[in-house]
Amino acid sequence: KYRRPFHLYKRSFQRRLPPIESGDRIDYRNVDLLYRFISDQGKIFKRRITKLTLKQQRLITSAIKQARILSFLPFLNNDRLVARLLVTRTT
Repeated sequence: KYRRPFHLYKRSFQRRLPPIESGDRIDYRNVDLLYRFISDQGKIFKRRITKLTLKQQRLITSAIKQARILSFLPFLNNDRLVARLLVTRTT
């Protein structure tokens, strides 16, 4: 009976860059960092998508919520709605 050799199936993997570098501070005032973890609609990305650790995801989530309350970030990103309103007003 023929068996496939196991060692042929080992893949070489490319190491991904960490989503948060060591110098980045997770803070509600660091809006550029927080925008990387928010979708176009304004939703917070899941941990599986962002590849963050559990602690980092908790800190990011609380920082985003705090930034929303303090009006650094919008609760909903309504770019499409604003664009549609501008088009209908001009025509």
